[in-house]
Amino acid sequence: MANTVLITGCSSGFGKATAHEFARNGWNVVATMRDPAAGTEFSEVPNVLVTRLDVQDQSSIDGAIAAGIDHFGGIDVVVNNAGFAINSIFETIPKAKVQEIFEVNTFGVMDVIRAILPHFRAKHAGTIVNVSSGVGVFGLPLASLYNASKFAVEGFSESLSYELSSIGVTIKLVEPGAAPSTGFPARSGSETARLDVPEEYRDFIDAALGVYKGFRTGADENVIDKVAKGIFAAATDGSDRLRYVLTEDIKPMIKARRETSEDEYVAYMRGVFPYGRQK
Repeated sequence: MANTVLITGCSSGFGKATAHEFARNGWNVVATMRDPAAGTEFSEVPNVLVTRLDVQDQSSIDGAIAAGIDHFGGIDVVVNNAGFAINSIFETIPKAKVQEIFEVNTFGVMDVIRAILPHFRAKHAGTIVNVSSGVGVFGLPLASLYNASKFAVEGFSESLSYELSSIGVTIKLVEPGAAPSTGFPARSGSETARLDVPEEYRDFIDAALGVYKGFRTGADENVIDKVAKGIFAAATDGSDRLRYVLTEDIKPMIKARRETSEDEYVAYMRGVFPYGRQK
């Protein structure tokens, strides 16, 4: 029998591409999204079940997992891909949005994992792939909340990996970089960096956005397909490796974060964003 994967956030971007990648490789796919009407293209793909899953709605999480098990006989891999970002100065972001980004990017991951674990535990097997980001490793201005939510996913996943190894379940963290063609990271058009910010921040914001434009220009070619293939490889390599850096564009910053001293790292990042107030 073919293996089965459940993927969150399949209506676009990495999630949609990853669903196609698993299906091309002969897997059964439970392609989940908040609005299943967005998944009509999967109707032509064999062995794909499109169903609703909103990570802020526990009943939909439970329902999607039950539907996948009922339809395909079991689930072998879960890919936690659903997420969004807010790009702005922290001071301007209302508390409701702070709560929302953690509900989706962090608590949603936790709730999906909690819901699938009884199934994995019963068969002493299963793989969980959590889609993190380069900004789960290094901090960037205008991305403090996205950073915080992904840093939390990184720490949670590492800690949980030690627990779950005792019951035969493996956790993987995949860390992609810029993906300008996805429309990510904004969840709605209102979440832009220049809206309603105090005048004192504007020069910094304009300079930082110039750096980000360079990041987008330097993004890996065919990044969506590359990340989808990287997620599939991480899920199927049979190893207990925890972290996978999936794109070349973020490797210099990850190398600086993980392989240099704290002072060297901070000096490097301040060189990338040299816009602090002059003393």
